[in-house]
Amino acid sequence: MKEKCDVQFHFRTTPEEARKIRKRIEQSGIKTDAAYFRKMALNGYMIQMDLSDVKEVIRLLRINSNNLNQYAKKANETGCVYEEDIRDLQEQQKELWTEMKKILKQLATLGAR
Repeated sequence: MKEKCDVQFHFRTTPEEARKIRKRIEQSGIKTDAAYFRKMALNGYMIQMDLSDVKEVIRLLRINSNNLNQYAKKANETGCVYEEDIRDLQEQQKELWTEMKKILKQLATLGAR
């Protein structure tokens, strides 16, 4: 015998959120709103990730790219490049890639759970 569903949950959304929810209900193929919400609340999952490390690496990549562009402009204007500047940029780029690889490895570990 099927258990009686007599406990209710109520929540409000913005019109935009409601539109997105309706679209997801439609795409799911579940017949009723109640069945969809019940299924999502009981069996659904939410992924919330801290991407502050990614944002920081992106910020540093922008700075490094800007430095590289300025250096390339100077080299084109003067025809003169400094080997030490090139080594510095290469080292910065290497460090950024090392950090990005660590972040990607952490994200891959999270995805495997």
